[in-house]
Amino acid sequence: MKKMIVWAFAACLIFALSACGNKETPQASAPSTGAAAGSTASGSAGGSAGGAQEVKLVATNFQFDQKEYHVKAGSDVKVSLENKEGLHGVTIKDFNVKLDNNTKTASFKADKPGTYDIICAIPCGSGHLNMKSKLVVE
Repeated sequence: MKKMIVWAFAACLIFALSACGNKETPQASAPSTGAAAGSTASGSAGGSAGGAQEVKLVATNFQFDQKEYHVKAGSDVKVSLENKEGLHGVTIKDFNVKLDNNTKTASFKADKPGTYDIICAIPCGSGHLNMKSKLVVE
């Protein structure tokens, strides 16, 4: 019985530590543009579905492609996740955004100016705790 528990624990540990090293085949998704730090995400600040600002989060091993993503306060925002390297998820708690391999996009109203944490929601290995970025609502 002891051996079975040790093997199960070892298998779980190996899976958790190797998640960031797994390659994922890119899937076709709607084009969107991430914003560079200090700039604004593409799209208009209008309230219509066609005018939503788009933020594309590109995840690689233990980091997102940008330290900050900027959007305008009051705008509708469409956020998407692309895993370029490893297997990652995203949580933006204040806007109830949860993205993963099954849910790659989410929309929300950026109605609260401020700075919000973007964190990796899937344990992806030794650098997981440092895999963070910011959403700045201006």
